[in-house]
Amino acid sequence: MKKIQLFLLLSFLFALVAMNTTVLAQSEPVMYFCERYDDDDGEIGVSDRFTTGYLTVMVKCDYALRLEDVSIQFDQYNERKERFEYYKKFDYTVDRDMDYIFFERNDESDMKFEEPGFYRVFLLDDDDETVASAVIEIIR
Repeated sequence: MKKIQLFLLLSFLFALVAMNTTVLAQSEPVMYFCERYDDDDGEIGVSDRFTTGYLTVMVKCDYALRLEDVSIQFDQYNERKERFEYYKKFDYTVDRDMDYIFFERNDESDMKFEEPGFYRVFLLDDDDETVASAVIEIIR
């Protein structure tokens, strides 16, 4: 009888906790990639697998990111050493009230994936702290 009471009590507590849990699909900045961003059509060619070349890095959030000087950093996976290693870094200036940002090739940055492989991509603040990150595969 005590086992049944314990089971019922634990089931009730589990159900109570499950009902009070809020799951948000996007509560933190989310990073993803597309072939390019167009003012009229928005994101074109969203994926996490691309051929070598130029890509656009997208960052979206539910709130203003409150950032000004940021960087996009690529770390490439080294299969021989079985770890990610620094590859490239690009500096940008953004508006503090932005909650949706796209980073793409411009006159100062040649943001290009030149070699096939797996890359970790980071949005870093001015203290080089990670704001958002994602993994992307580049193929030939």
